[in-house]
Amino acid sequence: QVQLVESGGGLVQAGGSLRLSCAASGSIFSIITMGWYRQPPGKRRELVATITSGGSTSYADSVKGRFTISRDNAKNTVYLQMNSLKPEDTDVYYCNARVRPWDSIATANDYWGQGTQVTVSS
Repeated sequence: QVQLVESGGGLVQAGGSLRLSCAASGSIFSIITMGWYRQPPGKRRELVATITSGGSTSYADSVKGRFTISRDNAKNTVYLQMNSLKPEDTDVYYCNARVRPWDSIATANDYWGQGTQVTVSS
């Protein structure tokens, strides 16, 4: 089993910054990608940013230039630095990891964190 533990959410004023962290632990052979998603009320979960083990990144258009995703492969940890936050960034943010487990390294499974609330006041 693989566990993802998120931290760093909270309340911030518009224009402020927050840094989210997500640490993966458990039966991990390797982690292919790690990323952050958010789910607006009544809508599908949407991608915010992802990063591969090699450091390639991808961002939603709405956060480009404001958010930066990074990763510490040695610690199996992914970070999301969020700057210039806007009220529309308010949401629950979920960490994702696509993992090759030790007992089945030819396969890859998706795991999710419990979510962390980010609230941006205007």
